[in-house]
Amino acid sequence: MSSRLFILSCLSALLYAPASWGSQENGAVNIGGSIVPLPVAHVYVTSTATNSSSNQIEGFTVGLDGRLAPVPASPFQFDDVGMSVNGMKLFALDRTAPAIDSYSIGLDGGLTYLTSTNYAQHNPEDCGSAAWLFPDRTGADLYAMEFNGDCANNTYQSFAVQKAAGGLNYLGYANGGAGSFFGVYLPASFLGNNLYAYEATNNSCMYYEVGGFKRNSNGLLTSSGGTTTLPDPPDGYRIYIPTQLATDPTNHMAIALWAANPPGCSTVAQQIGSFTADANGNLTTTNISANMPSTSVTGVNDMKISPLGNLLAVGGTGGLQLFHFNGAQPTTEFTGLLTTDTMNEMFWDHANHLYAISQAGNKLYVFNVTAAAYHEAPGSPYTINQPLSLAVQPR
Repeated sequence: MSSRLFILSCLSALLYAPASWGSQENGAVNIGGSIVPLPVAHVYVTSTATNSSSNQIEGFTVGLDGRLAPVPASPFQFDDVGMSVNGMKLFALDRTAPAIDSYSIGLDGGLTYLTSTNYAQHNPEDCGSAAWLFPDRTGADLYAMEFNGDCANNTYQSFAVQKAAGGLNYLGYANGGAGSFFGVYLPASFLGNNLYAYEATNNSCMYYEVGGFKRNSNGLLTSSGGTTTLPDPPDGYRIYIPTQLATDPTNHMAIALWAANPPGCSTVAQQIGSFTADANGNLTTTNISANMPSTSVTGVNDMKISPLGNLLAVGGTGGLQLFHFNGAQPTTEFTGLLTTDTMNEMFWDHANHLYAISQAGNKLYVFNVTAAAYHEAPGSPYTINQPLSLAVQPR
């Protein structure tokens, strides 16, 4: 029996056999005295196939040390762009149609097409195309950020996930947070209570805000009407402009802040502020300009807080950097730049791994990170031709 078939048979035995057959310890399964390592996560990257205009989805299994191995039948010839993992389902934006494609994720990480949902059919004023997908914290609902979604503003469309079939039931849309000039630009990030979500928007340091959203009982996102109180900027600047944010598992978030004198941006480094949400979704901070760390990333493209809430990854133009996240207290610097490749999207798994794609570098990076130490995983970085989007399914 091949090693792959042996691992799959062990997985099946684990799922369907009595508990006395084996036990899981430290990411491995003991079956009949044999220790078989289980993947700690599956990782998916949409990319443009070499010498082709079509996209594909490349899938990987992740070992305990962060090493990647292709899943069977990868790359999958599904012509998609942005992705989101929701339990045992993967959702992706179709490149050629206004549709969200649904796939089931097998035990070995393989993808099987289920169905497609036309996200433009429910709104007669829909003029746009979706660019991002993101789930709520429970996986009950899925949201799509659509450019020009109501023919005037960018919007968030809300869908309830059909658990078995993988289809999506349309719930409605929202065109921005409180005081929004033009709608949203990026995926929103949910607090640990799964009630409030936030997005930082910056358009050339002329239009900017932190948009707040409330998840209703049926899953529909609507504007929360919440406020964000920013700290005073350093001397010589009129305002802090929010550019990116990330939430932790409780009621805190990190926001990348750019000191500027609008209209127009500045050349100073962005700083990381820590904020707390109250029961009504309003954001405040006790941080001041003097104790907020500056990032070595010159233009922040993405921020993600680890599942434990104690580490913050900041990626963008100029590289990737890690910080210790301390709830409401000021964030503190953990590392310098781990790489100088421009980073576009990042995700954590539940086994101390951080994944990041660089579109300009044609690379997928994997790092092993704890609160005390960090190093690049064996085999990283991996060459990916024109990586477009990243999704991670933790075990």
